[in-house]
Amino acid sequence: MALGPRLDLRQSQSLVMTPQLQQAIKLLAASNLEIETFIGEALEANPLLEAGNVSQEAGGDTGEPDDIPREEFTADQLIGQANGESDAPLDIDNSALDRDRDTGDGVIASSESGEWGSASLSGGVSGGDDELTSIEERSTADLTLADHLLEQLGPACASDKQAFIARHIIGLLDEAGYLSFDLRDVAEDLGVLVAEVEAALTAVQTLEPSGVGARGLAECLAIQAREADRYDPCIARLIDNLDLLARGEIPRLRRMCDVDEEDFADMLGELRAYDPKPGLAFGSSAASAVVPDILLTTGRDGAWEIKLNEATLPRLIVNRGYYVELREGAASKEAQGWLKEKLADANWLIKALDQRQKTILKTSAEIVKQQDGFFRRGVSELKPLTLREVADAIEMHESTISRVTSNKFLHCARGTFELKYFFTSGVAKTGGSGEGDGASSEAVKSRIKALIDAEEAKKILSDDKLVALLKEEGFDLARRTVAKYREALGIGSSVQRRRQKKLENL
Repeated sequence: MALGPRLDLRQSQSLVMTPQLQQAIKLLAASNLEIETFIGEALEANPLLEAGNVSQEAGGDTGEPDDIPREEFTADQLIGQANGESDAPLDIDNSALDRDRDTGDGVIASSESGEWGSASLSGGVSGGDDELTSIEERSTADLTLADHLLEQLGPACASDKQAFIARHIIGLLDEAGYLSFDLRDVAEDLGVLVAEVEAALTAVQTLEPSGVGARGLAECLAIQAREADRYDPCIARLIDNLDLLARGEIPRLRRMCDVDEEDFADMLGELRAYDPKPGLAFGSSAASAVVPDILLTTGRDGAWEIKLNEATLPRLIVNRGYYVELREGAASKEAQGWLKEKLADANWLIKALDQRQKTILKTSAEIVKQQDGFFRRGVSELKPLTLREVADAIEMHESTISRVTSNKFLHCARGTFELKYFFTSGVAKTGGSGEGDGASSEAVKSRIKALIDAEEAKKILSDDKLVALLKEEGFDLARRTVAKYREALGIGSSVQRRRQKKLENL
């Protein structure tokens, strides 16, 4: 067979995603903060886009499309409306965006009319809504541990050099206020003596909160004991042997401290009063409040009312008057082509964000419908739910639901939850007769925690006993599954809990 170049004609099928569709997928999965950043960049790059309300006299289009939900709707209404509209919520696995946007001349026409569009990008809670106050209160404090310590540092240091080393040490502290770096390494990095680092660390350890700057739990408790003027030889031996306390070897530890039972109980009480992680009382520099995307309330008739949180992002519009001015002044073909491109980008962005909102609302409505028991009665009624079940119910692709529920939060009377929280694995229930008879893993965890919280000090429940109790309630679990759920809750074994109860009763 001869070797040589030749031309072949082949036919094949492949999925080609336009840049606009790729961007739509990213917008669907983006959080509110990422959307806000994206909009800021779009406003800088596109002179036809504006944020906020623009008056009619200024030439801005402030009209809102009738199909953008501005009021509260029930879950059934939202799903029904979305299924009946030609401009359906965005399902990234069809080519809806491309069918609607390309008019052949570079200008994007809306599927409804071709008129100027506007979209409310963030939804918003009206000024009289006080439901979000608790969310802001739950955010970490603005003052960080480092800021708090630096404010006190001046009088604590004997020289500028010591203050410099102390500031470096403060920068190395973790969230709990501990120093996990070796002092020799710190001295080598700064080019100073180890003794100078030790002196600076001693100065840091005199600051508030007491116990900060410690290199371990024992040193943290010792600092607080010295601050309280209670660091005597007995308490020192107790702090130096915390491992015995953790293992529950109380008689041996009491003999080492050389005290009677009453004094030993007082010492343990003092130890419990100390803060093992003093730095956690302050905020982290990277901490931020969680702002919900969806707000869920109960209507007068008891039905769920869902709306987007319109307080998170600015309203985006196309400035029609400015476009007319630019078009009249565009003499060259290049200028006209650039203006058409910016107009197309602006219209596409508004349409994509509008479809993103509808998709979020439609998905959230179905989740609320599926998890109605959770919202009315609590975590014990949380049902097993998968992405595919929601996708099938609202006739979208599973990958679309996965993107919609990423980094999106729902606020209700029970708190603020990520949408992913409502998708949990199922646990079989004894006596079940069909689909829907399982229980959510979160519901099982909640029941395990309730049983352990109610146990008596003399009747600690083993994992086998928990299995038996859960089986009586209809949960069919293996022992290893119960142990896995217990560990996920941060609850110790029956032996560890028995020791803990014994220490608490001293």
